[in-house]
Amino acid sequence: MPRPAFWSLALEDIPRPDFIDVVAAPVPPGATDDPRVWAETVFASDASPAWIRLAFALRQLLVPLIGVPRGGRDIFAVSRVQDGEALISVDDRHLDFRAGVAVDADAGLVRVTTVVRLKGWRGRVYFAPVRVVHPAVVQSMLRRACIRLAQR
Repeated sequence: MPRPAFWSLALEDIPRPDFIDVVAAPVPPGATDDPRVWAETVFASDASPAWIRLAFALRQLLVPLIGVPRGGRDIFAVSRVQDGEALISVDDRHLDFRAGVAVDADAGLVRVTTVVRLKGWRGRVYFAPVRVVHPAVVQSMLRRACIRLAQR
């Protein structure tokens, strides 16, 4: 049986997630169809809108209060590229996170699939506010990546 169009490598790693979010946007004319480039651009800290950089800085200050480690600079590094999708994988004390960034050149779309498996009370406490703002954060990051990659 063929996979549905929305299938992601992120779901292969975490088939029964506690959270899933899918955000898509049209690929701008002239932008690359390389999923690694898209993933690196979407998750580049210097490419994020100011309010997202501020939120990540706040995260770095607050997470030690619940025993969650701070994220390193390479936390959003691409772990592999397969079948037109770049996968970012993070396994931590409080949650496992996957982000699949896929480019469908035929449909002219780029898609970011986020999948999360929570671990214990730390994961639930950490992710409660994240769950609320996550769609807006990813939409904003993807919109900014579209602008950047259209200008290349």
